[in-house]
Amino acid sequence: MTFDAPPAAEPGQLDLKRIQAISLDLDDTLWPVWPTIERAERALHAWLVLHAPKTAELVITPGVLRELREATAKERSDLAHDLSALRKESIRKALQRVGEDPALADPAFEVFFAERQNVVLYDDALPALKWLSERYPLVAVSNGNADIHRTGVGRWFRTAFNARAFGSGKPHAPIFRAAAASVGLLPRDVLHVGDDAALDVVGALNAGMQAAWLVREERPWEHGARPQLIVPNLHALCMALDGH
Repeated sequence: MTFDAPPAAEPGQLDLKRIQAISLDLDDTLWPVWPTIERAERALHAWLVLHAPKTAELVITPGVLRELREATAKERSDLAHDLSALRKESIRKALQRVGEDPALADPAFEVFFAERQNVVLYDDALPALKWLSERYPLVAVSNGNADIHRTGVGRWFRTAFNARAFGSGKPHAPIFRAAAASVGLLPRDVLHVGDDAALDVVGALNAGMQAAWLVREERPWEHGARPQLIVPNLHALCMALDGH
């Protein structure tokens, strides 16, 4: 496959010979996450209008659900790695606040969660996943609650890890080490690709991986140790791995 993307930045630092597998972030790497979350919140609100109208009226105010999630996160630090549980608990709190049945939090969350899987991939995602998966085993590593199969990208990945199921997330080293081990490798043999400088890049470097920082909208690097590769999109990543 030929890629017309601009050349990757700083490709000289990448040790291509070491790379035997690639781990990939999902949200804001394969698809933009906030449009997805906004669609899911609209679906949730439509469900609440029918089944819990007082709660629907409460959460239609901009920022209320986010405030509830942040308050829940402070109260329930044990759920910090589990975005699904935090979301469900924040819905439960909203129901309780207006005196509606807190048991509705479970079906309400399922409506949100189903719509959260209806992602719209970046244009470069599928061609890149095909190209990469033909050359390397791919492992998904995410702190979010997207499901690789329900989002339609599962066929390209050998394995997948998320913070909720694993019990901890990025930037902590265990999830990166587990990703490498899942395809029979050490972290040094894996290139991790993601958009978040701290969670993806610094986390992967600290775990012993090489790291590629995906920067779709240009912004400065503000950390110490630098990624081995900086790319503006996934086409450029493939070009760099192809030695161009």
